[in-house]
Amino acid sequence: MYSKRKRNYERHNIWRSYSDMMAGLLLLFVLVMCISFMEAQKNYQEKLQEEAAHQQTQSQLQLELQQRESELNAKQAALDEQRALIASQQADLDKQTALVASQQDELDEKSALVLSQQKDLDAQETLVASQQKELDEKNALMQSQQAALEEQETLMAEQQKKIEQIIGVKADLIAALKKQFDEHNLNVVIDEATGSIALDSNVLFSYNESELTDEGIQMLGEVLPLYCKVLMESQYQDYLAELSIDGYTDTSGDYLYNLQLSQARALAVADYLFANADSYLTADELSSLKEKLTSNGHSMSNPVYTDGEVDMDASRRVEVRFRLKDEEMINELKDILDESSLAATETESETEAAQ
Repeated sequence: MYSKRKRNYERHNIWRSYSDMMAGLLLLFVLVMCISFMEAQKNYQEKLQEEAAHQQTQSQLQLELQQRESELNAKQAALDEQRALIASQQADLDKQTALVASQQDELDEKSALVLSQQKDLDAQETLVASQQKELDEKNALMQSQQAALEEQETLMAEQQKKIEQIIGVKADLIAALKKQFDEHNLNVVIDEATGSIALDSNVLFSYNESELTDEGIQMLGEVLPLYCKVLMESQYQDYLAELSIDGYTDTSGDYLYNLQLSQARALAVADYLFANADSYLTADELSSLKEKLTSNGHSMSNPVYTDGEVDMDASRRVEVRFRLKDEEMINELKDILDESSLAATETESETEAAQ
């Protein structure tokens, strides 16, 4: 029992000692904390004082800095003003220098211009002399061209007269043919440009045949004598170069077959003409006709169109036409006239240019 109490007493002492120790430690911790707080408070106060002093110092420095900046700005403004003045003076100096240089260049240009004008004057004097010589030559050429022009005009007048004579003969011949057909009440259409007449193959021949029908013989007996007698008249015979009989077919069938058929039909009309010509032509007229008569077949070429389509009946025909001796010359004469007209125009242009 005693031992138990002793143990409990010892145990109680241990806890008391531990408690005292912890209380001491806590007190020590509190003391340390108080000291630390007081030290921190002191440091904080010092820091505040330092910051206040620093702030005051900064304010003073800022004020001094502003003052110095104001001074510097004033000095900079004065310096800029001086620089602007110097730049303005430099610009004025540059302008004056440029003006002097420009005046010098202008003086040089005027000097060069005077020299150039002197050279141009000399060249113009030379050119005037050359142009005077050229003008004299052109005057001589113009006189020569004027003489040539007058000669060409005379030639053109003669050629025009000859053309008008040839055209007049053809027109008179066509008019004489129309008159004969009208007097005999024959409804024969004569081409106003060529003087040709078209004979209907449907009347002259049966279809695909080259032998004259009775109606065809009757038609030829009425038309050919009148046509040939007018051509053989003395006022026209000397101008007649050719009397041609040309056969044509429609566009159906083979070309070569139609060529043979058209040739045979043209030859049949020519045979009829020679077989009966001595009844209305003299021997001399018949001899002349034989020298000038030709017959040709043209197959289906040169068909007759009606309203844009081939007229098959009208295309089957035999045409009798004449050609005057000088008709070939008409185109040549026209070409000569055109060339003469062109030459005359060129001569006039050269004359105007020379003037």
